Amino acid sequence: MVNQIRSISPRQGNLQLFPVKEVEVEGVAMGVLNDGTPYLTGRGLAEMCGVHHSVIQDISSDWASERLKPRGKKIDTVLLDQGIDVDSLYIPSSETKRDHYPYPDYVCMAILEYYAFDASQANNATALRNYRLLARQTLREFIFRSVGIDPRNPVSGAWKCFQERIILNDKIPAGFFSVFREMVDITVPLINAGFELGPKTVPDISVGTRWANHWKRNNLSKKYGEIQKHPHVYPDWFPQSKAGKVPANIYPEEALGEFRRWLREDYVPKGFKDYLADKVQQKVIENAKAIEVLENLQRPELPNKKNDQRPATAPGFLFPTLPVASQQVSCTATGHHPTYPAPSLTQFVSRQL
Repeated sequence: MVNQIRSISPRQGNLQLFPVKEVEVEGVAMGVLNDGTPYLTGRGLAEMCGVHHSVIQDISSDWASERLKPRGKKIDTVLLDQGIDVDSLYIPSSETKRDHYPYPDYVCMAILEYYAFDASQANNATALRNYRLLARQTLREFIFRSVGIDPRNPVSGAWKCFQERIILNDKIPAGFFSVFREMVDITVPLINAGFELGPKTVPDISVGTRWANHWKRNNLSKKYGEIQKHPHVYPDWFPQSKAGKVPANIYPEEALGEFRRWLREDYVPKGFKDYLADKVQQKVIENAKAIEVLENLQRPELPNKKNDQRPATAPGFLFPTLPVASQQVSCTATGHHPTYPAPSLTQFVSRQL
């Protein structure tokens, strides 16, 4: 039976794609994107295939032409046999070098198969060894396992990121609180809505900046005591970790009630709405999901509390100029990755993450 062809664009769905975690295993760089796609970098794929990284660049730089040539035809046939038609072999990114572009697992497996069995190179031992390795575990699972993300639930990567940051910053001095630890009421709904916490999405910076301004503007040190500095540490796979321990504000715990009230009544309807609007424009989160997060942050009042006269927030009208993201998603975005009669690169990468 001929598989139905599914066209997959290089920009999966409508989200801006970026790595939520990336590692290097025996010289092979791999990771998982924020939509759950496991990948190898161009150099990592070249290492797996036993070729120079420029070879992978040559194949992918002009795929429209390459797929009509003998080498490209063979790779394209492997993909089409799995029901996959791609416009680009890699996922473009303006923030990474060309040899570091993410190559989705299904593309990697097709190229690896070519170099294991069809290429005319003098020595195919590396490609053949890695292909046979993947006969025991798929590349998808290999990547996920390597970065420490459950392949059955890629979104759990956001939870793992949050957990890592909590563990690294778990020793706040007695009598003080940190913004990062106390904004769980915002962080949890974000993760549940599919917002991938990672190096490029650090909402506590937005909260911390606005809270510090509120503190200074209202001279709260006079009321609660002075702010202190305490080192904040980022996971080693965050670019921010290169700065080492970053001095961050911690506040007297007597001000905790003030902070929670400010977070609920000031930041969520104003600052957080602006933060989410920016992320919608950047295609990090869909408009409908952003509205859902804000709706979930609405707190009920006690039945015997008299309703105040403050205007109600209308979450459904928060982003009128931003269109709701298309519901069209790729097989990768939904987690339905193509299956291979032969081994797939996907499970292989998963185990290494």
